[in-house]
Amino acid sequence: MTSSTASSSTVDKASTLKTLHEAPEILRVVNVWDAISAKTVAALPETRAIATAGHSIAASYGYEDGGMPLDLALQGARIVAEAVDLPVTADLDDGYEDPAETIRRAIGFGVVGANVEDRLRPFDEAVARVAAITKAAEAEGVAFQLNARTDAIARGGDRPLDESIADAIARGKAFLDAGAPIVFVPGAIQRDVVERLVEGLGRGKLSVIGLPGALPAAEYEALGVARISYGPLTQRVALRALRDLATDLYGGGVVPEDTPALN
Repeated sequence: MTSSTASSSTVDKASTLKTLHEAPEILRVVNVWDAISAKTVAALPETRAIATAGHSIAASYGYEDGGMPLDLALQGARIVAEAVDLPVTADLDDGYEDPAETIRRAIGFGVVGANVEDRLRPFDEAVARVAAITKAAEAEGVAFQLNARTDAIARGGDRPLDESIADAIARGKAFLDAGAPIVFVPGAIQRDVVERLVEGLGRGKLSVIGLPGALPAAEYEALGVARISYGPLTQRVALRALRDLATDLYGGGVVPEDTPALN
């Protein structure tokens, strides 16, 4: 048995997030990208955990999704983790060159879960990277909640959907066997696809993203999905509100009277 090198607060938050993933109720995480968005979501009584959106953090730094340097990705996650008292799970792209070291660094400033994507790397390589992450977290003494992402459907290209689903299940089962608590399969929206993934991975093991056209969270919960997140969609909605306000102001409008006062 390894001794914990993480703070007691981090250990406790990881345990809390683990309990939320294992509960029969679906965990709904509304993605954030900076301190103020994190504090805004954390202030809601329904919020149980905070998830960052890597795409949104990258955009705030001027990078395309997947093109943000590691140090900036960790800085973005750290800003969120230090802004709230809730468990924080971070989107860390593909884990970068050394995924185990990436996770160790994230745990060091209080992150207790992460999305790490396989980008359809060769099967054995993808599984090895998951195993390295879970081993590193164990060495830190943290029940780290790796939301192991497979892009089997999202990057499936022209191959038949049945083949992509089978690949997602095979990769997901291997990720679970390598120690990942749950498996994230973006692109799984339709009821029949989700049903097949839950059947293949088990109830309480699948994580999905609530893209436009997705089912309501309660319906995914009934199907046995563990978690739903919303990725960069939250930032896009916020930016649309900003764009609409700016358009109105340029047209002669005024700031709405019901705008919250400055603290």
